Amino acid sequence: MSVTINEKLALLLDKADTIKLLVTTNEQGIPHAVVKNSLRLAKDNHLIYLELLESSHTNSNMVRSIWFDHSITIAIVGTNGESYQIKGKPIKAIVNGHTFRKYYKELREEQGDVDLAAVWIIKPYEILDQSFPVRRCQEETNRPYFKHLDRLAK
Repeated sequence: MSVTINEKLALLLDKADTIKLLVTTNEQGIPHAVVKNSLRLAKDNHLIYLELLESSHTNSNMVRSIWFDHSITIAIVGTNGESYQIKGKPIKAIVNGHTFRKYYKELREEQGDVDLAAVWIIKPYEILDQSFPVRRCQEETNRPYFKHLDRLAK
């Protein structure tokens, strides 16, 4: 099932100073987490990840995710403490054609003399707001007894 990325998260994804962390797993299930500024939102609510290196661990893990129907996770962190976790599945790798050329041109305009190995399409299926105020409210609502005793004594 797919989820819709709201306008607030879409704007956060579009900011240059937003940290975008892509987490994949290798064949042993060991996480591989890397900052990937080439993550962006497509018009159809899918996420686009531009892989620059053909032989990267991330690219290998993304291929494995498609083959074996594994999920990936994307952590998004803004400068004001906003924090989201997006769980998704890679559904397509584009390595030629019109869409590939479009992103290749955009990438070279942004970053100069770089290559593009693949345009990955990721379908998000869960979005979690991980910002501290939101998580704290959830914790206090769902687990009211998970407080230090000095906080209860007030």
